[in-house]
Amino acid sequence: MLSPHELATLLLLKDAPGRIEMDRAELVALRALELVVDESPESDIAYPRVTPRGDAVLRAIARVY
Repeated sequence: MLSPHELATLLLLKDAPGRIEMDRAELVALRALELVVDESPESDIAYPRVTPRGDAVLRAIARVY
């Protein structure tokens, strides 16, 4: 079960991944649930991105609402 803060973080990552701080406590839980993974593009800066599993969670929530 995701907390409201974890859900909000997952939504923010989906829509604006560059606007989130990497040290948020919610990211730890989302990584543990394999909903988010850190990815490193061509630059050396890693950033979190929503995994296919995380995307499936967001789609399931959207169907309910």
